[in-house]
Amino acid sequence: MSERPKAMSQTRVVFEHLRTAIVDGRLLPGSKLNITALAEEIGVSAGAVREGLAMLEAEALVVSEPARGYRVSPVSAVELQDLVNARIEIEKLCLVEAIRHGDLAWEGGVVAASHRLSRIAERDAALPDRVNPEWAASHAEFHRALVAGCPNQWLLRMHEMLYQQSERYRQLSVPLAKVKRDVKAEHQALVDAVLGKDIRLAQELIEKHLGLTAQMLLNSPHLALSPAEIQAQGLNG
Repeated sequence: MSERPKAMSQTRVVFEHLRTAIVDGRLLPGSKLNITALAEEIGVSAGAVREGLAMLEAEALVVSEPARGYRVSPVSAVELQDLVNARIEIEKLCLVEAIRHGDLAWEGGVVAASHRLSRIAERDAALPDRVNPEWAASHAEFHRALVAGCPNQWLLRMHEMLYQQSERYRQLSVPLAKVKRDVKAEHQALVDAVLGKDIRLAQELIEKHLGLTAQMLLNSPHLALSPAEIQAQGLNG
């Protein structure tokens, strides 16, 4: 009776371990995922690794190939365009619902998440060409807080999945400083629009915010485009 819960726990360990490594950019696009080696590394059964990989495939973080096993999902400028466009539309929908239905607790959560994020440096002091892990975690919480008032759980699930995919691109794209921007000011403007119940402005700001991030990510050596290609993709701000 106790074997199934243990197996489920091992599967979750595999899923969380590999998802973090992929999103953080420690497992690069196209990397082969050896089930036996991963089982030994993580200290779980091969079956747990297979189940964890299947969960990651459902989130589009890994791909399976007949007779070749699993690999980390590739990245491309075209996929990034589709990802950002989808994220913009979902985040706009979530913001509308959050503004319409959010209560005082939601507003307080937005203010608290914004304050925490503003107090943390974006770059890692020890590794200045990397995103500070504490900032990355707080940034995720900030975007979750903005939409937390949305009562539609399907929209929130899609929001989370798209955020994770976007974060993977961010981590793959450091150093990122080819696009000059004031991220703190962008975040504060979003907070002001949301708390002011200004749906139109909040949607405009999130679209601009995510579009600027996409432009920045296109400078990644993994998927860099020329300025003409960036303009053609419609991600030039």
